[in-house]
Amino acid sequence: MSVRHHRGIDAASTRPWPTEYARGVTGIHRVLRPATERAPAFSLAYTRSGPPSATPLVVIPGGPGLASVLPYRALRRQAAHGGLDVIMVEHRGIGHSRSDTMGRPLPHSAMWVTDVVDDIAAVLEQEGVGSALIVGSSYGSYLASSFAARHPSRVAGMILDSALQSTSDLALERERIRGLFWDADDDVAHSVHHLAESGRLDSQTFDVIRAAYELAGPDLLRPLLAARLAGARNPAWKALEIYAGRGDSIVRIPSFFEFDIAGAIGFRELNYGAAPDGRPLDPALTYAPLADRFPAFVGEPFDLLLENRSFTWPVVVLVGSRDLRTPPTAARRVASMMPDATIVDIENGHSALDTHPAALLNAMRQLANGTPHRLPALAGRLNRLPRPGLAGIIPRALRAMIRR
Repeated sequence: MSVRHHRGIDAASTRPWPTEYARGVTGIHRVLRPATERAPAFSLAYTRSGPPSATPLVVIPGGPGLASVLPYRALRRQAAHGGLDVIMVEHRGIGHSRSDTMGRPLPHSAMWVTDVVDDIAAVLEQEGVGSALIVGSSYGSYLASSFAARHPSRVAGMILDSALQSTSDLALERERIRGLFWDADDDVAHSVHHLAESGRLDSQTFDVIRAAYELAGPDLLRPLLAARLAGARNPAWKALEIYAGRGDSIVRIPSFFEFDIAGAIGFRELNYGAAPDGRPLDPALTYAPLADRFPAFVGEPFDLLLENRSFTWPVVVLVGSRDLRTPPTAARRVASMMPDATIVDIENGHSALDTHPAALLNAMRQLANGTPHRLPALAGRLNRLPRPGLAGIIPRALRAMIRR
């Protein structure tokens, strides 16, 4: 791997951005993806920002459904300011890659993991990139490892942020959630039991509980539950219902979150419609309201828990202490299978890309510099970095709502 040393990006800079990055999106590039038996021809969009290098970082957001071009403009600006060469590919069926060459939305039949990772390979080919550092968050980590399994010669290193690697992780997710909110002997679990006894522990309530804990931990969740038990759906609770909801509103927020097409991958290959086990606080119910809109589960495209053993390049596994959707036990299992994995524990919920981007940017810098093994010693410093934008504003706003 070609090693280049990059300027510091520890915190948001107060200096003005270089003019070529000031508008956020410095240019959308396209590569034509040819028609196949299951997909029409379409134009795949992507961005490349920062000073060109031989080994860029390919950053893959979560979802399926998150766009790349618009939501991550600030991240690309900060990465470019730190000297990082970043490629982001707009997932097929989303945003600038939503439609075929005739302007029609891509069909569900075009949504397969192998085709998505081949899209990334096509971008690298067009950019003349032999190998890249692959950075995946949540569902994006599944794509990152799938890309590595299908195109190993194009991988120089990886970051798995909130690592999702197997549908079997659902069992670990259930164990983590119930261990915290149902089986524990503390005031939070007692409050959840009282909600259940009063008939108020439905799937929407579960979504609020999980989101509150991931965003700010028990310090936010405890007073929120107390208010709910007193009969109030206060402004913080209502805001979290909107933030965490999985109803019709999740289906499409144009150019930001477009689940209506890409969500087919979640159900068909990642078992988003898994059968509930009949116990309280079951994350399998999260996407249940949308299941009838998508194909049934047919199986995973790769056995990534097996493939992980052959990933000989450096891998950084970012683990959020409050992550309930990809729990720490799942991340540690993945790391234990890889020959050269570095685990970095951070005080965070799910997806540092979205909730603690400064930590992810620093991990990207260390990987690009060829020093990923330094990261565990830097964890305390990463935790103290500012969280700009919504990642920092939402928890503070929710606490203020509770105090009213």
